[in-house]
Amino acid sequence: MTPLHKGTNLEIFSADTSLSLEIPYFEQGISAGFPSPAEDFLDLSIDLNKEYIRNPDATYYGRVRGNSMIEAGLHEGDLLIIDKSVEPLNGKIAVCNIDGEFTLKRLKIEKDCIYLVPANKDYKPIKVTPENELIIFGIVTAVIKKV
Repeated sequence: MTPLHKGTNLEIFSADTSLSLEIPYFEQGISAGFPSPAEDFLDLSIDLNKEYIRNPDATYYGRVRGNSMIEAGLHEGDLLIIDKSVEPLNGKIAVCNIDGEFTLKRLKIEKDCIYLVPANKDYKPIKVTPENELIIFGIVTAVIKKV
């Protein structure tokens, strides 16, 4: 996959939903306590494109770079599903371009001001002023993690 944008904070890729990839799915859940028989449930499948992408024309993937959002559970290398069609509301995690630089932050929208708030005490919120150019590229709708 070739990135549309590759920066120090985020890599952005377009979402290809033209293919369907049905993979085995445990609809009843997987026990984190006592084991349960699973063979009966392996006939089901799921397509992650259909499950997680609501608006293919407005959806992108992004890979987290850095640690400014670790307290929100977003870590280096996590894959984000970003939807440009979702309204940027207070409290949502957004991919923003501020003054030409991409960043991943939580939106704090007040009456007269917008803040881009990190989820790491080592970083300070960014107050967006009239002098700044802010473009909200999209809202994070899901995160895929490697374990």
